[in-house]
Amino acid sequence: MTAHADMDTEGLRQRLAELISQATSGAIPVSEALAGSSLRALGLDSLSALRLIDAIDLEYGVEIDIGGALGPDTLDDVVANIVDRLA
Repeated sequence: MTAHADMDTEGLRQRLAELISQATSGAIPVSEALAGSSLRALGLDSLSALRLIDAIDLEYGVEIDIGGALGPDTLDDVVANIVDRLA
């Protein structure tokens, strides 16, 4: 378990929104990621999804499938997935 396992959900949401913005080179602003829309609808493409997957793995030590047909598609889906894996 990582040091982030005790992070509050709102802090996790904020950090992941920042990672999404970074992974998309700013194409998805933090505010849009926090709004709860589909990440694909906001413009998360396959390359950005791979960047985000790597960033989450580096920061939280968990691997998740983002951008796949069955993977999490909103910020809250990603948060829930990470919280479940860190539990």
